[in-house]
Order: sequence, then C-alpha cells, then structure tokens
Amino acid sequence: MTAPSDKTLLDTLLDRDGVRLTVDDAVATVTLTNPAKRNAQSPALWRVLTEAGRLLPGSVRIVVLRGEGKSFSAGLDRQAFTPEGFEGEPSFLDLARGSDEALDAEISAYQSAFTWWRRNDIVSIAAVQGHAIGAGFQLALACDLRVCAEDAQFAMREPSLGLVPDLGGTQPLVSLVGYARALEICATGRFVRAAEAERTGLANLVVPAGELDGAVHDLAAAILAAPRDAVVETKALLRGAAGRTYDEQRAAERSAQGRRLRDLAGVGE
Repeated sequence: MTAPSDKTLLDTLLDRDGVRLTVDDAVATVTLTNPAKRNAQSPALWRVLTEAGRLLPGSVRIVVLRGEGKSFSAGLDRQAFTPEGFEGEPSFLDLARGSDEALDAEISAYQSAFTWWRRNDIVSIAAVQGHAIGAGFQLALACDLRVCAEDAQFAMREPSLGLVPDLGGTQPLVSLVGYARALEICATGRFVRAAEAERTGLANLVVPAGELDGAVHDLAAAILAAPRDAVVETKALLRGAAGRTYDEQRAAERSAQGRRLRDLAGVGE
C-alpha cells in the first residue's frame, strides 16, 4: 500500500520473526520483512502469521499481503531440510520419525497461517513481485485476490523435492486454473510468469512493478466503496457456490438477499 495520508497514522500491531502487521483504518497490511533471504518462510514465521489473523481489529475490511524487497517469498527456508533444522524447532527429519498423530498436528499448525485469509469478513489481496515459490506460491493462493508485478514468477516446487504442497494451496490452485493445468504446474515445478498467470485466472491484474502498490490501493478502495455487509454476504455466496447444487445456491441467494433487504429496511431494529 502507499504511505498513509497526513490525517492517518499506521498502527503497528506486530513486528517480529519476519512479519509486520500494520493497520490503517479499514485496511491492514501484513508485510514479510526479510528481503535479504527473499522472505523465506519458517515455522516461526507461520506462527506469527497465524497470530496476525487473530489480532485483526473488527474494523478491518481489507488485508493486503506483501513482501519487502525484490521477491514476494522464495518459499520455505532450506534450513528446514537440514538435520539441525531451526533453533528451538523440531527438524523435519525429527517430525518424520515421530507418530502419525504428532506429524499431522504439526502440519495442521503450519497450515493455520494459510487459512484465515479467506474469512468472509475480510477481502485479502496479495501484492506479488518477483518470486513466489512453494510456500510463497501457496501464501499468495491463500488470499482472495492477487495483483502482480510484471516480473512475478510462481512455481510449486514441492514435488521436485519429493514432497507435496501441504499448506492449503492445492484447492485454490485447482479452482483457479483447473485440474489439468494445476497438475502440470505442480508436477513440473516450472515457473508461471505474470502474463500466463493473468491469462489463466491466477492473477487478477498485472501491472508494471512501479505501479504495484498503487494498483493494490485502487483495488482496495474500490472494494471499500461497497457496503461491508453486502460484500461479506456476496463473498460467502461465492465461496460456497462450488459445494452447492444449483437449487441450493439459489436458496442461499434468497436467504442472503432477505437479510440484506431487512437490514436496509431497518426491519427488526
């Protein structure tokens, strides 16, 4: 996002382990703050991302996710794959030697950092420049919308390392680009560049790198122009559409519209 006006001051709610959360009225910004390592991710970073979701004030309607430096996020820090792992953390090798229950619980905790971005009460926007690889790709996929710089490059490298994408990225990837293309992207680990991302629906908008912050700001402003409850209800309808039959979706639309009409008419107040 662009710098706040003289009339507003950013409120920093969190700033540690490579993550900073700031709030400016209805817009929160989550920034990955380790550009020297291309915003590589770690379990500590994931815990702070999870905490950021819990700390959002109720006034927030838009959450912007961005990365400092030349890359959005180059994915999981390779230190995770060493026998030592991260200081104070169980290494991945240690986790593999543990029980199925313990391994499942640990991965579930990691996934929590990627799940809250699609909450119905907010609209999340990933501002992506440079590399978004592996966990970085999945973090961008966790958001509702993606605005990309022309140099953006996505890649799902987990299968190339003998792993699978396990941070919530497979479902949104398939819903955005379709099963066949999602499989090809994951199985080959190739780069999806910005133009292809926009053409296939992975990116909502692609702009020159110097215009990325401005484009995100304009998109956020356009969303904020609509009444909050209408956006919340519409998002819930769209998110649930794939899991409903046509008749069930029409019933959900009627129910949501009834709530909106009663609210606009002041019925029940």
